[in-house]
Amino acid sequence: MRILHLSDTHLDRAGGPDADGADGTAALVRILADLDHLRDLDAVVVTGDVADDGSREAYVRARDLLGGFARERGAAVFYTTGNHDERGAFGDVLGSGHEDPDTVYEGPEGERAAASTLGGWRLVTLDTLVPGKGYGLLGRAQLRWLRDVLATPAAQGTILAFHHPPIALDVDVQQALGLHNAPELAETIRGTDVRLVLCGHFHLQLLGRLEQATVWVTPGVVSRVDLTARPGTERAVHGPAASLVRLGTPHGPLIHTLHARDPRMGETVYEADADEMREVIERLGPAREPARDPSRGA
Repeated sequence: MRILHLSDTHLDRAGGPDADGADGTAALVRILADLDHLRDLDAVVVTGDVADDGSREAYVRARDLLGGFARERGAAVFYTTGNHDERGAFGDVLGSGHEDPDTVYEGPEGERAAASTLGGWRLVTLDTLVPGKGYGLLGRAQLRWLRDVLATPAAQGTILAFHHPPIALDVDVQQALGLHNAPELAETIRGTDVRLVLCGHFHLQLLGRLEQATVWVTPGVVSRVDLTARPGTERAVHGPAASLVRLGTPHGPLIHTLHARDPRMGETVYEADADEMREVIERLGPAREPARDPSRGA
């Protein structure tokens, strides 16, 4: 099983550079052109922030560009929502995110999750979007659905794909804006056949574990976060990237990153100072628990 894993394409209605000079469409076209030699693929998985503005035009462009690339290789394409996506437009164009799913979950807030079988592997996409926020959450009903799906093992095992990582470095913005209820997901997959978790959102590559599963966070297509920036700040740089995932090998999963030959590679897209990052966390993170008044008792 060979999967091309992309995330954070951030396409928009206009299809051109944003105020910072980042151009999701150009970045996606560049990485796909540089991967033209990559022919032996079973799946293309896009883990969220497909659109930057939630526009229908952005999803149509994603479907056309990625669908054409995948069809030439006989590969299936799978999409998940991210915090920049809009569920209505996503669903109108991309449906459940699967071309021919075995089963689909539709939640009360419009959440969509789905499962498909490919070469004996089960690929499950989950919806971690919290509208208007930057962090992710898996609702209890969606986790119950996932538990029911996982009750029957797949022939080769299960891959989960969603936007917000359940792991994070010791970086404030990652700690605040990752998957908010990762312990509940860990409990749900514990002892099951989940072998791999694919995520995006952080715009950098990161490897970790969740229970028995390997967790891989792929760098972004539209930009990459540069961790050489001073602590508490954030710097994003140009340089589209993706990941190639190989499963079913003696030492799998084998994962490596693929970088486009961008002439602006490493040049700054934006820099946010410590005050700006604190404001981002305050605005897009989970609501703070109110402080308990000691005088009121337990």
